[in-house]
Amino acid sequence: SFYEELVSHGILKPLTAPVEGMVVREGSRNYVAPQGISSVVKYYLELSGADVSYEQHVTHISLRDGRWEVSRKTGPPEQFDVVILTVPVPQILQLQGDIVNIINESQKQQLESVSYSSRYALGLFYEAGTGIAVPWAAQYIADNPCIRFISIDNKKRNIESPEVGPSVVVHTTVTFGSEHLDSDPAEVQEVILSHLQRIVPSLPKPSSIKCHRWRYSQVTRAVSDCPGQMILHTQPLLICGGDGFTRSNFDGCIESAVSLAEAVKPHL
Repeated sequence: SFYEELVSHGILKPLTAPVEGMVVREGSRNYVAPQGISSVVKYYLELSGADVSYEQHVTHISLRDGRWEVSRKTGPPEQFDVVILTVPVPQILQLQGDIVNIINESQKQQLESVSYSSRYALGLFYEAGTGIAVPWAAQYIADNPCIRFISIDNKKRNIESPEVGPSVVVHTTVTFGSEHLDSDPAEVQEVILSHLQRIVPSLPKPSSIKCHRWRYSQVTRAVSDCPGQMILHTQPLLICGGDGFTRSNFDGCIESAVSLAEAVKPHL
């Protein structure tokens, strides 16, 4: 039903562009978000009517008079009746305040067992009208020590337009990502570009480049025997969820979201 709704609103479309080297699992269907994956999040936030504050770096969660007091890097603390954490699991364990003692030993061990792969993502942006002469929209690379995936993103999303410049997205291998996790991003960018040049020598010079370090890319080991969420405290409710409690694909995110919603309902 989630897919049907998103497809009916044009937020998701079936993937029709050619993707070389993709492992297609029997019975699975692949979709693409023409306006980017953030459009899925924006759709649900708009639907919820929630008042959203961005760029708030939470540092402490503590109990104050039967409510949660949440502190952030800048600005005064705020109080809430319910707190839902969906950040990567290692970041839950980095939070300070009463939460440190509220997470019991068994839960702490489960949370500490979660692991993520790390990657770099590189975006290459071109002026409108630039041609990228390759026969595929995206390609998985099997034999390169640095690059795992290349996508001509507007082609993959099936939104090629003479008014909008093309963009290329490159994801590194997990091994390369973990080996260079704390390296200088400018140096890492040059290494990725040199490998890209060898794989796609016809690639034109981009007008701008963005290199992104993706510390928590995909869950390699999720919380075991967990129904998509974990209640850390009941009254007031403190609960955590996300793909660290299921798996790193859209189905895993939906599964956790539904599980979180069911657990939160009685507290509203």
